[in-house]
Amino acid sequence: MIDPYAMLGLERDADDSAVKTAYRKAAKGMHPDSGGDADQFARLQACYDLLRDPVRRKVFDDTGFDPQLADPRDLKGLMLLEPLVNDVILDEREPGSFDPLAAMRRKLSDDIVKSRFHILELERHRNRVRQHIDRLGRKAGTDFLGSMLRARSQSITEAIRNAEGQIQAIEQAYAMLEGYSYELAAALEPVKGEAAE
Repeated sequence: MIDPYAMLGLERDADDSAVKTAYRKAAKGMHPDSGGDADQFARLQACYDLLRDPVRRKVFDDTGFDPQLADPRDLKGLMLLEPLVNDVILDEREPGSFDPLAAMRRKLSDDIVKSRFHILELERHRNRVRQHIDRLGRKAGTDFLGSMLRARSQSITEAIRNAEGQIQAIEQAYAMLEGYSYELAAALEPVKGEAAE
C-alpha cells in the first residue's frame, strides 16, 4: 500500500494548500516530460487525487487503505478476508469468549492445505493424460483424440496455475493479519460457595 503522505512528504494534518504545494514540487521532478518515470508519476498523481478528495482521504486516514493505491495482491487478500470478517460479525458467541483472529488464520491455513492437495490431484490427472498421449498411436489425417487429450492436459495445467495463484492470495491474506492480536476475556472465577465445574 502506498502511503500518500509519505509520497508527498506531508504530515497527516496537512491542509489542501500544503497538499497542492507538495504535489507541484514533487511533480516537477517526476513528470515524464522532465525525464521522470511515468509509473512513479502516476503513483504521485493517485496520491494527490486521494488527498484532495475529502471522503477518500477520511477513509484512508481511518483505515490506512485505499483501493486505488493498493497492491493488487492486497486486494485479493482483502477479498479473501471479507467473508471471514463477516463470519466473525455473525458469530453469536460473546466477544472476548473466542479468538476470531485464530479462527481466520485456521481457515486460511486449511484453505492452503486444500489447495495444495487439489494441485497434487490435478498433477496426477495431468500425468495420466500425458501417459495416454504417449501411448496413443496417431490416426492418419485428423488426430481428434490426440487433440482432445492435449487440450485436456492444457486445461489441467491452467487449473494448476489458478490454484497456485489462489494459494498466493491466501498467503497474502494470512500475511495481512500479522501484527494483529485479540484480547480474550479473563476466565470467570466461581463465586464463593458455588462448586467449580
